[in-house]
Amino acid sequence: MSLLRASATIGGLTLISRILGFLRDMLMARFVGAGFASDAFLIAWRLPNLFRALFAEGAFSAAFVPMFNRTVAEGEAREPGNGLAIALRFAEDVLAVLLPFLILFTIIMILAAGPIVWTMTGGFPDGGPEKFALATEYTRITFPYLMLISIVSLLGGILNSLNRFWVNAAAPILLNLCLIGGLLFFRGHSDVETARTQAIAVTVAGVLQLAWLILACWQAGVRLRVRLPRLSPEVKRLLALIGPAAIGAGAVQFNLLISTTLAARFLPEGSVSHLYYADRLNQLPLGLIGIGVGTAMLPSLSRQLSGGDAKAAMDTQNRAIELVLLLTLPATAALMVSATPLIRGLLQHGMFTAIDTIATARALAAFSLGLPAYVLIKVLTPGFYARSDTKTPVRIAMLAMLVNLGLNLALIWHLAHIGLALSTAIAAWVNAGLLYWTLRRRDHFAIDDRLRRTAVRLIAATLAMAAVLFLLNPWVDPWTGRTLFERVAALSAMIGVAVVIYFGLVFGLGAYSVSGLKAQFRRKR
Repeated sequence: MSLLRASATIGGLTLISRILGFLRDMLMARFVGAGFASDAFLIAWRLPNLFRALFAEGAFSAAFVPMFNRTVAEGEAREPGNGLAIALRFAEDVLAVLLPFLILFTIIMILAAGPIVWTMTGGFPDGGPEKFALATEYTRITFPYLMLISIVSLLGGILNSLNRFWVNAAAPILLNLCLIGGLLFFRGHSDVETARTQAIAVTVAGVLQLAWLILACWQAGVRLRVRLPRLSPEVKRLLALIGPAAIGAGAVQFNLLISTTLAARFLPEGSVSHLYYADRLNQLPLGLIGIGVGTAMLPSLSRQLSGGDAKAAMDTQNRAIELVLLLTLPATAALMVSATPLIRGLLQHGMFTAIDTIATARALAAFSLGLPAYVLIKVLTPGFYARSDTKTPVRIAMLAMLVNLGLNLALIWHLAHIGLALSTAIAAWVNAGLLYWTLRRRDHFAIDDRLRRTAVRLIAATLAMAAVLFLLNPWVDPWTGRTLFERVAALSAMIGVAVVIYFGLVFGLGAYSVSGLKAQFRRKR
């Protein structure tokens, strides 16, 4: 499967998931708002969501997929025709160790929910003991999701290695459907009861996602047996890789956790929600582009490097960066220039007020400064993971986290929640820049002439599109506070004009051609 086709498969399903996710956020804003109950739920959701990002989209797959592919290749060399069976035995050994650890860890986290929430929030100085108790209750309800989604990531890694990317990419759709169903059909009479329904829906979604992956594995002929735990040499090696990979792949998520914690401790009520809603819109292109391309690229890089074809691996990375720049640069410009009409049109109704719109839009513009960096991190880290190097990204991620913490403490007092978002963006650029510099210094990656030419033309097209959006904002903004149909029509028209101008210039300037995109889509990796 070509890199572009695999990325399009993952990105397309992720698009559906993200659209549903933002529909969920629109309903959440309407029925819960950005205050007492919303802050409590989002604190409770942050920890299992952090682990979801680490395992489902980062550390576990980054460590497991290359090892699984390598085990298949080595097994085929020893026993032709039996490579997959040998690799599945390795997966069974991993499951045997992972499952009891997850059960124990989940029990401990549920019992210790109170101290954990207090550490994150300082007891919510703005909301008092009632808000703290609510966040603790929601945390206990949502935390089993961690155990469920971690097993999902194991099964998804196997299916990704078999080029069945779509199954794992579709799993988050179930999460969003459950949360939307809870808001539409099971919400309570108050924001507190509705937020509690959302917490329950999170764990229900984990059960459904696991059932979905088990069914897909059975259909692919993959049936893992639960064995007694056995720390084989391969499992020990995997465990040694996962820890560093978790920090490396999750640097952005850890930075967001730090920002959320500081907002809960030191900023007015609603700040946690404003950061959340801004990050959700900012995460839309990251999920569509960065995760899709990074997930599709890792098995290809692993196979190319295992086969000794370093030139092909470097070409894969260059073409991947081309692809993410093509899609990320216009998204960055749109989210920065048109943040206010986007937030007003999408979220401002029900309990989400005009004040919430302004606060969230400012955070979104700050977050969006780092969007290209967030995506480049997803594309550059497979260059380390495919070589079984998880230590270097973790060192870089730790440095970026220190930069983020320092900037948070410096900017929060002057820029409030906007300073926290800006710190996250700057830290992401530090992370991406150091990843690139390290790969370049080791001769593992170099920007080729084609990428240089393409990048300059893409930047020119993006600047022109941004100028048009700036001129359109005053015309579009009044329509974003009207009926749902008028909101959708206004935003769709604005986005449509931007897309036409951008891609018209992309093809007109020769950054990409239709035939070139088609050829890359067909190209095998």
